[in-house]
Amino acid sequence: MEPEGHVVDRQVQAYNQRDIDAFVACYADDAVIEDARGHVLIRGREEMRARYAAFFEASPTLHAEVPTRIDLGEYVVDEERISGTPNGEIHAVVVYHVTGDLIDHVRIIGGA
Repeated sequence: MEPEGHVVDRQVQAYNQRDIDAFVACYADDAVIEDARGHVLIRGREEMRARYAAFFEASPTLHAEVPTRIDLGEYVVDEERISGTPNGEIHAVVVYHVTGDLIDHVRIIGGA
């Protein structure tokens, strides 16, 4: 696995453990999460912390699986299947951009 995938792995593990501190530690301070069309959903660690802390609290059985991963240098592309959310299962493709050892940009394609 490419080094970029390691931070994405840590992020998925923290997500599954609903560990907000470990989760946001995988992201750059100014990280951006966008939808498929480039609309900003979350900007920065503080907004991420607030939104995901509430989501983790509301999702005690949250679990993400990554059936497919592609490492392309500084990009990691995951197929993700998420269960245990208040709104049911989520199936998405998530494109992570990694700089150094932190995720600085995410684009989520799909989600239902």
